[in-house]
Amino acid sequence: MNTKTLKEIRKANIAIKKTIRKMEEKMEKTLISNVNGAFHKILKYQIKTEGKRLRPKLAIVSLKMLKGKEKDIIYPAAGLEILHNCSLIIDDIIDDSRLRRGEPSAWVRFGKSIAQCVAMDYSAAIFETALKSKNPERISNIFAKTLKIVMNGEIMDILFEQTGREDEPYIKENRYSTIKEEDYLRMTEQKTAIFIGASCQVGGICANGNKKQIEKLRKYGLNLGMAFQISDDLLDIFGKEERFGKKIGKDIQEGKGGNCVIYFALQEFTMEEKKKFWNILRKDKIGGEDVKKAIRMIKKTKARERAIEYGESFVIKAKKNLSFLPQNKWNDFLSDLADDIIGRNK
Repeated sequence: MNTKTLKEIRKANIAIKKTIRKMEEKMEKTLISNVNGAFHKILKYQIKTEGKRLRPKLAIVSLKMLKGKEKDIIYPAAGLEILHNCSLIIDDIIDDSRLRRGEPSAWVRFGKSIAQCVAMDYSAAIFETALKSKNPERISNIFAKTLKIVMNGEIMDILFEQTGREDEPYIKENRYSTIKEEDYLRMTEQKTAIFIGASCQVGGICANGNKKQIEKLRKYGLNLGMAFQISDDLLDIFGKEERFGKKIGKDIQEGKGGNCVIYFALQEFTMEEKKKFWNILRKDKIGGEDVKKAIRMIKKTKARERAIEYGESFVIKAKKNLSFLPQNKWNDFLSDLADDIIGRNK
């Protein structure tokens, strides 16, 4: 990478960070508006743990690629990040996740009842940001559709679990006893990829992009989202807790079958190994030693390599869409971002 390219990357990152800061200011003000001052701290907690800000970043870069005006993306970007964090609050309660970005998750910090109330505020704030956008009806429709599709994916993810939730009759009656590749792909698209595609789509709309440009941005984001989830699946099994910010092997501990690494490992297992692995996932209480045993079994297969290759295939699809969009530093930024997604696991 030459000096000129490095300078361009630095400039792009500085510009994005400036816009993100403006977005964060609007996001915070929106979340606490019309709320008793005594509760402001609990409302800010989830967003103060920050995270990658991937979704607003994608919206901002998509807008800049099409030469849109910064002021037109601030509120929609805030809405995307609020929507994301709303889903994380609920997701952590559902999965009993105690850590989020290396910090106690909202329900651990304040209790489940308060966390659920916070999620209600976030749900309302999403649409407040849409109303303040340049295209309120269109942005509101995207936010509503995205939230509903994410819910579909969340339900599928729960139904992929092989154990637990014995007091929930619908789950007991509708669990997936086996998970096919098409099941995994549908769940991943709905729970993760659709949202990332919508983020790029919002950026294109706010830049007044034409129909083809907006659709190419959406498809870029959709495929990027698929690669992103595959990368997270890899990190759940092979990552480092101090870097990942979440407990390693949590999918196994929760008896989840909706992880592509697990899917690929099961394809290689002998009948006896499959039986042993399913027995672990279906135990009433999966302990630390069970998780370690399951990971040891996975490590004996080529599941890691196959998952990386699988993720890279979606990166290729994502980048293909960029060839139809303006060729500038922002296009390069999205291309590099796609390359880095699976690179986290190498």
